Formats: sequence, structure tokens, C-alpha cells
Amino acid sequence: MIEGKVIKISGPLVVAGGMREANLFDVVRVGKNRLIGEIIEMRGDEASVQVYEETAGLKPGDSVVSTGLPLSVELAPGLIGGIFDGIQRSLTAIKEASGSNLARGVDVSALDREKKWHFVPTVSAGDKVVPGDVIGTVQETGPVLHKIMIPLGIEGTIEEIKEGDFTVVETIAKVKTEKGTEDVRMLQTTPVRRSRPYKTKLMPKKPMTTGQRIIDTLFPVAKGGTAAVPGPFGSGKTVVQHALAKWSDVDIVVYIGCGERGNEMTDVLREFPELIDPRTGESLMKRTILIANTSDMPVAAREASIYTGITIAEYFRDMGYSVAIMADSTSRWAEALREMSGRLEEMPGEEGYPAYLTSRLAQFYERAGRVKCLGSDDREGDLTAIGAVSPAGGDLSEPVAQATMRIVKVFWSLDSALAYKRHFPAINWLSSYSLYSDSMGQWLNENISPEWTNLRARAMSLLQKEDELNEIVQLVGVDALSAEDRMILEVTRSIREDYIQQNAFDDNDAFSTYDKQSKMLALVLSYYDVCLDALNKGAGLDDLIGLKVRERIARAKEVPQDKVDEVFADISKELVREVEEVLGKEEN
Repeated sequence: MIEGKVIKISGPLVVAGGMREANLFDVVRVGKNRLIGEIIEMRGDEASVQVYEETAGLKPGDSVVSTGLPLSVELAPGLIGGIFDGIQRSLTAIKEASGSNLARGVDVSALDREKKWHFVPTVSAGDKVVPGDVIGTVQETGPVLHKIMIPLGIEGTIEEIKEGDFTVVETIAKVKTEKGTEDVRMLQTTPVRRSRPYKTKLMPKKPMTTGQRIIDTLFPVAKGGTAAVPGPFGSGKTVVQHALAKWSDVDIVVYIGCGERGNEMTDVLREFPELIDPRTGESLMKRTILIANTSDMPVAAREASIYTGITIAEYFRDMGYSVAIMADSTSRWAEALREMSGRLEEMPGEEGYPAYLTSRLAQFYERAGRVKCLGSDDREGDLTAIGAVSPAGGDLSEPVAQATMRIVKVFWSLDSALAYKRHFPAINWLSSYSLYSDSMGQWLNENISPEWTNLRARAMSLLQKEDELNEIVQLVGVDALSAEDRMILEVTRSIREDYIQQNAFDDNDAFSTYDKQSKMLALVLSYYDVCLDALNKGAGLDDLIGLKVRERIARAKEVPQDKVDEVFADISKELVREVEEVLGKEEN
């Protein structure tokens, strides 16, 4: 055991002497309250420790004891539905131990050591196993079958394995290796700052279905991809991430509240258990893990919370599941980096952020991906990373937003002007982008509609044309536009208000399948095509703008999925009939 003494205290940073034998990133216990911290810098025999709890009351001379182990997370049944702080201490257990207010130095296990889980083996005695092999399962919740895997460093032959009820620390199997017999338990520990190993990284091939039309149609994200949601205060970053957590077609969601306001995390903690997962009909918490590190918690723990969350997400990815991690927000995490960097007296970079900000962000997002998992089978899993960015004043030129833009492949730029108009999701279609559009478009052409990429390209082209026309309108007025240009303004209004905008309180509109999206967009664009043809044949613009069928097109989003084909076909017929009536009136 390595023990040193506190020399200096600067907020969450403690400098300890006599720590020459300690290692970088070792977890330490500080002072009589045994506050948990982590060594982040070594200079001679002095160690700089970032303490993950409030340091008030510490004084020079207090003890600093190294555990000799890196900051790690516990991985076993009991994670799903759990609510943890930034270093994976169970907030439920802390409340039971110390009441509503978090006490310092509380030493609680992340996972319940007493609860028994029913383990069902999937291998038998005599079977050969390698790291990553699934040796059994636990039905953790209704939707989640927890797969128990052989930990790293164990390879050999199963000597003993049995079905039954076990705690996470009891031996469930014995493996004979070259070094002797190893006990296997459900509980594994993994350092958070190193990504979990895998066989091969694969190219993403399928889109992550979110049910949000502006995302799925215009700016899709791949399963195993990376995305950022930047936007100013009040533009709906948390709303977008909540929608993604609820509607995305992933198996597991890890939601990190990193430095967010306490009331926002309170809303999450209250709403998620009440929300019904549309895929399973059970509570959304049955496939969700929450990590809460609010803005009033010690700043150093924000830095750890991101790594804690993505390590847990990698664990479920290694089971072969599709996982999404929502980090809200990486800007608060970057602020924690800046504060610790300043206390370490490092040379500041742009706006005071450390020079290594971009590389740290890249390390986080690069842990996303679609992989071939360790083990003797051909298991594949994917991890999609979605981070919110909260630039001060909505300035996307600030360092965190710019560094994130250089790393991620999808950028959903939120616009406060749209949010104030109650246009949700408030994603600006002119400043957002997705580098997955082409590759995901090929999959959608093959599996949803051969017209998918053509419909998307036409919609984006019209929206960009509308922006150009609006500049002309502001100068000379709408009357100066030709009939064809005014028709573009009408159809783009329909794309914006009838297609892109969604009503989260309407059961039929909160989520749109890809099938419904393609048919809705085709319906909106067919209005443009039919009316443009009619204009060329002499129809009056005002008559075409005032067609009664436009009301039905606007309400197409409210049509249930099982009636889409029937209702949309009827709307198309009515559109053609009304335009023919307009043309007939012109001829008379």
C-alpha cells in the first residue's frame, strides 16, 4: 500500500507527496473521509490528484492512499435500470446510506452484492472457451437478456458450470487454463480509460431508425456512427436526445447527464420510468442506464462520467447488442477539462481549453463503431455515440463545437429561432449535414424504396432554393417572383410544416417508420409536380395554392401506419381530380 501526504489543495485538485511508487491514473483515497480521487499527473514523488468529491475540510498533512488500481467500472447483471453518479456509485445505494443529500466519502458498491440472478449456462463442461465467449445468460429485464462472457486473460476448458441462482460475486464456472483453474463470476471490472478490445472494426451499413423525419430522411446516422447535437440554450438539445432515447431502434440506451442542470436530470429520472418503450411495451428504463452528474456535483467527476458511460456501453456492445450513448453535454465535460488543466498550470489553448481538447474528444467518439466482438462465434455489435454541444451564446465557432465538427460525421445544428416558433425538432436543415447520407441511402434504396435518394435530394434542393428566394423576397417582395418560384415557396412550406415538423404528443406523428416517411415525402413532392405541370398548362397560381386537398396533405402525418397506403392513395387521386377541375375552369 502506497501512502503519501497532502501538500497542496486547489479546489478539486490535491497535490500529494511521497507517491513516487504510485502509477498514473491510480485511484486514491484522500483524508479521513476517504474521498475518492484519481492521479492525473506525476512529478518526481509528487502526484496531482483530481478528487471526485467536495474537498472542503482537507488540510496539508492528510493521508493519500493509493489503491494501486485504475478507475474501473463494475459490469454484471444489475446495470439495466440503474442510476449512477459519474464514477459509477449507485445513487440509490447512496441515498439509502446517507439520505437525500450526498455525503462525502460514502463507499457503496455500484452493483448489488446480495441480489441473486438466475444463471442459465449455454456451454457444458469440457467445452473450450476464449475471452469474449458467452457461457451463459441472465434474463435481467423483460427486453434485455444479459450475456455472461469470459473475461480477458482466461482461456481454456470448462471444468464446471451449473444453472442456478447466484449473486454477481459467486463462482458460476471454473475454467482450467495453462496456469491452473480460474473461477468465473458474473462480475467483471474494466478500466474506463481504455476501450474494450474487439476482433475487427466494421463499416457501418444500416441506419439507426429514430422515427424523426428530419433525421432519418435528411441527416441519417448509421448504427455505429457518431453524431453531435449543438445548439444554444432553449433550442431543444435535451428534447432531441430524449426522443432518440425513446424511439431509436437500439437494444440498450446509456444516458449521461454530464454537468447538466439538476432539474433537467430530475425530469429524466421521473419521465424515463413512466415512458413506455414502443418496441417492447414495457418501461423505457428496462433497457436504459442513467449516469447523473449534475452541475452542482464536483466538477472533476464530469470528466470521469463520459468514460464511465462509454465503457458500460462497450460492454453491452460486446454482447452483440446495438447500443446508443447520449452524452448531454460534452461542453460541460470540456469545461471540467479546462478547470483541471488550469489548476495543473498547463499552457492554455484557445479560450483557455487545454491543448489536448480535440484529442480527448476524438478518443471518446472513436470508441463508437460497429465491431466483430471477441469470442469464437461471429457476434457483431454496434455503439452509436451522440453528444450534445452547448456553445456559449450559440456560437458554433467556439473550440468545443469546432473540434466536435471535425470528428463526428453527423451534425444536427439546432436553431433557437425554430424552437421559439415551436418547430420541433428544431434542427436547421441548412446548417446541418450527414456524411452517411450516400451510404445509408443505398441501403434505404434497396430495403425501403428505390426512390429514396431521389426524394431526399429533391427535398434538400428545394429547401436550399427556398433560402435563396427568401433573400429576393426580402429585397423586392413576393410579387416580383415568377409563378414557378412562388410554387417552390409553397411546396417548401409544406415540406417544413407538414413533413419535417413533428408533434410529440400525437401517437401517430411522434414516430414515423421509413415506409411512411418515403410515402409522405413522395405525396408532398407530387403536389409540386402536378401543380408545376398545371402551371405550364395555364392554371392559375392562386387556384393551385388554394386546393382543398392541401389540408389532407398537411394531416397525412396523423395517419396511422396501417392505413398509410389506403389514405395516401385516396389523397393522390383527390389531388389529381382537383387540379383537373382547376384546368377545366381555366379552359372554360
